Amino acid sequence: MQKDSLEIHNLSPLFEDVQHSAVFEDSKTFPDCEAKRDLQLILNDYLSKKESADFNLKEFINQHFILPKAYASDFSSNLNNSTKDHVEKLWNVLTRQPDKVKSSLITLPHPYIVPGGRFGEIYYWDSYFTMLGLRVSGRTDLIHHMVDNFAYLIDHVGYIPNGNRTYYLGRSQPPFFSLMVKLLSKEKGDSILVQYLPQIEKEYSFWMRDSENLSSTNNAFSHVVKLQDGEILNRYWDTNDTPRPEAFKEDVELAYGATTPQELYRHIRAAAESGWDFSSRWFRNPDEFSTIHTTEIIPVDLNCLLMFQEELLGKIYKMKGELEKQHQYEKRAANRKIAIQKYCWNERENYYYDYDFVTKQPKSYFTLAGAFPLFFKIATADQAEKVAALIEEKFLQKGGLTTTLLETGQQWDAPNGWAPLQWITYMGCLNYGLAELAKKIRQAWLNTNDAVFQNTGKMMEKYNVMGSGDLGGGGEYPNQDGFGWTNGVYLGMLEQT
Repeated sequence: MQKDSLEIHNLSPLFEDVQHSAVFEDSKTFPDCEAKRDLQLILNDYLSKKESADFNLKEFINQHFILPKAYASDFSSNLNNSTKDHVEKLWNVLTRQPDKVKSSLITLPHPYIVPGGRFGEIYYWDSYFTMLGLRVSGRTDLIHHMVDNFAYLIDHVGYIPNGNRTYYLGRSQPPFFSLMVKLLSKEKGDSILVQYLPQIEKEYSFWMRDSENLSSTNNAFSHVVKLQDGEILNRYWDTNDTPRPEAFKEDVELAYGATTPQELYRHIRAAAESGWDFSSRWFRNPDEFSTIHTTEIIPVDLNCLLMFQEELLGKIYKMKGELEKQHQYEKRAANRKIAIQKYCWNERENYYYDYDFVTKQPKSYFTLAGAFPLFFKIATADQAEKVAALIEEKFLQKGGLTTTLLETGQQWDAPNGWAPLQWITYMGCLNYGLAELAKKIRQAWLNTNDAVFQNTGKMMEKYNVMGSGDLGGGGEYPNQDGFGWTNGVYLGMLEQT
C-alpha cells in the first residue's frame, strides 16, 4: 500500500522507550501519532540527544509528533434530545473523510464511521453493527462507502485488517463482510451480491488458506484446523508473534518470565482478532490471563460466520448459473454445519461451546458466542429452545445480556454487556419464534442505553448489565464513548416492534 517501511511502531529504540516509560497513559496513543517530519530524522535526533542530562522524553515527543484526538470528545450532548436524536446527530461527528497523514493510518478511498473515543480508525466487525443504525437513518450512501472501503482493503491487502492501521496488519476480525454486502443488497438489490463476489471469495480464501496442506501430522496451520475425523474448521490467528504496538507495555509485562513469550503473544493477538479482547473464554484458567491459548480453540461464532459466507457464495453462483461452484460452496456449508453441531453442541449442557482441538474436548465456559448458531439458523428448533432457556436463566440481567457468567476483570466477561452480542442473541431468538425472550432482551438493552444517556449524555462502548444505567469497566483501557456499534444496535432495535 502507500506506506513506507519505517513507522512509529518500528522506530526502535524510541518506540520501546516511550512505551516502557509510560509517557502516555494509553499505549495506543504513540503509535497513532502523526510525525511532524521524516521519522528517520526524528530517530537520529533522538539517538543523539537521549543521553543528555537535561533530556526530557515527553517534551521530545511533543516537539516531534502531533497527538491523536479523541473522536466525539468535543461534541456537546443535549439532554433535552431523545437518545435516538442524539445518535442521529452523532453520525456526522463520527464520520471520517479520506485523508493522507504521516501516521500509521491506512488511507481509505471513501468516508467511514469510526467508533469514537480512542478509536479514530475504522474497525472491521464493529462496522456491521454500525451499519444497522445507518440503514435506519437512511444513510445508505455511507453504508455503500464503507463496504467499498472494505472491498478496497481486500483487494489491496488480501483481507480486511482488524482496523485501518498498519500495526493491525497480520490479523483480521470476525468476518462480517458478507453480512455487510447482504445488508446493502436489501437497499440496492441482489445485483450487489454479484458485484462484490470477487471480494467475498477472496476473503473466504484468506480464512481457508493452506487448508489443502493439512494432514493428520500437521493438523493446524494459520486459520485452519483439521479435526480428528477429517473435518476442517477455523480458528483465530495472527501472523505475528510479537507484542501488539497498541498495547506494547501491557503485553511485555504479561509475558515477563514466560517460557515461550512468542507463543503467548500469538495467543494474545489471536484473541484480538476475535474482537473479544479479552475474555476468560480464551483462558485455560479463567482467573489467569497468562493461561491464554486462543489458537488452540475452535470458536463457535467464527465458524458460524464462515458457514454463512459459504452459503452466500453458493447463492451468488446460483444467480450466475455456475452450478459447479454453487454445489461446491453448498457442500462446504453443509459440512461445516454438521461439524459445528458435532464439535460445539454440548448435549449435557444444552448449549453451544467453543472446542479445544488440542485436548479434543469442548471448553467449559458459557459465553454468548453460543447464540450465533441461532442467529445463523444452524440450531434445530429443540436446540434453540434449550439455548434460549439457558440464556434467559443465566445471561439475562436487568440491563441486558452479560457476555459470560464469570467476573474476571476482563472487559468481555461479566458484568459487561456489549451491543453486538445483544443484537445477535435478539435476532437469533426471533429466528425461532422466541418472541417473549427477544422482547425482554430488547427492552432491557434499550432501557440501559437510555438511562446512561440521561445520566451522562453519552453512548458507551459497553455497559454493566447487572444494574440498569451502569457503565461497563475492566480491560486494558477506560470505557469509551461515541459509540459506533452501540448507536447502530440502538437504532436497529428501536425500529423493531
